[in-house]
Amino acid sequence: MIVAVIPARYGSTRFPGKPLVAICGRPMIQHVYERVAQAQGVDRVVVATDDERILNAVTAFGGEALLTSPQCPSGTDRVAEVAQKMAARAFINVQGDEPLIHPQAVSMVAYALKEGEKMVTLKTPLEDRRELNNPHVVKVVTDRKGYALYFSRSPIPYPRDEGWGEVDLKGCFKHVGIYGYSRETLLALASWPPSFLEKLEGLEQLRALEGGVKIRVLETEYRAVGVDVPEDVARVEAILKGEDR
Repeated sequence: MIVAVIPARYGSTRFPGKPLVAICGRPMIQHVYERVAQAQGVDRVVVATDDERILNAVTAFGGEALLTSPQCPSGTDRVAEVAQKMAARAFINVQGDEPLIHPQAVSMVAYALKEGEKMVTLKTPLEDRRELNNPHVVKVVTDRKGYALYFSRSPIPYPRDEGWGEVDLKGCFKHVGIYGYSRETLLALASWPPSFLEKLEGLEQLRALEGGVKIRVLETEYRAVGVDVPEDVARVEAILKGEDR
């Protein structure tokens, strides 16, 4: 069984109560849940939350939710807590603030896990030159077999001779934050302390790389549109209304 887990914290410095914000008349967490539930290869969808208000909202629309510790330091740890309560061969961590998530993107991760990958994530071509130096856009480079070499907030790879200038962005990818783990890999990661590079870059996937875990990185056309601040809601609603036409 493969379980998709959507971590959803009520507390947010920039946007308290974010999972419950109304988007086109429904709470954001419902949009995420219903899209993930459409993904092929996923057997069960669960919201992992630290707040009963979110738990109640999910059960009200017919979804499944579990209360987890408010002390979980990261989404990975929250998913690992679910894994300790649920027998499944693999788990997928889906961001709870991406109401436009493509079911196909989740399916790609699910099928790679079924094929035996220990950890899986996604990348998409970097098309906007401004994103190169944006530390909020995480870049990734892979080996010839599609396994991660490194993730960074800095521009990678860097063209030594030309600098970026007008260099073609072909071969530059940004990370899409959906993760799949085998059960054993997930529980091992949660048991390890934060690593040096993880703390330096603020990227929890670097804990896996430093620990020797091979991360398969699949290419997708999905380009994440997250809700980070209240002003993002109107943009997402406009996109959703366009999809309904």
